[in-house]
Amino acid sequence: MARISLDPPKTLGYRLGSWFSRRRYGVMLDPGAAIGHNMQVGRSYAIFELQMERWHTLDRGLKDLAMTAAAARIRCAWCMDFGFWAATMDHAVPRAKVEAVPARRDGGLFSRLELLVVAYAEAMTATPPEVTDDLVAELRKQLSEAQLVELTAVIAAENMRSRINSALGLTAQGLFMERRDQDAAASQVDAAASQVTVRP
Repeated sequence: MARISLDPPKTLGYRLGSWFSRRRYGVMLDPGAAIGHNMQVGRSYAIFELQMERWHTLDRGLKDLAMTAAAARIRCAWCMDFGFWAATMDHAVPRAKVEAVPARRDGGLFSRLELLVVAYAEAMTATPPEVTDDLVAELRKQLSEAQLVELTAVIAAENMRSRINSALGLTAQGLFMERRDQDAAASQVDAAASQVTVRP
């Protein structure tokens, strides 16, 4: 249960943020509602998030895996829920791969680079950080320095999100479950359609 009200003062800034969230995601995201109690923080947070979306040096799928690994290490239920939804819905990362990240069991799902990215995210997220020279050297064999900087910044940003959301007691909002339900319903429709016999 949230440790802060999700019904902040309805300032103009909050109303604009709420409109944007509902238009983009279909719901008001709980972190936005919680941070809405302090719109100076909220504005800075929103600007940073929008600027991050312009970073395109690193593959989107690698960033999704890194953020999922960081959120899982911190055990942020809200971030895991939203991250699964965003990765599979917005970025077309295979669901099986995203779901496998917390356990980091390979099973043939991950490339060498993907495993290194997940390991780097977990090492950065540890307290204190456990990043080693060897790990970074292995990453630099496959990533440019610009890509490594972007990866590092994305993981740090996910740490900020996950720690804020965990501290404020935000739990899963059901976004990923809703996607799974939609996928299951679509599969049932497809299965039923395949059983229909068309008679001349």
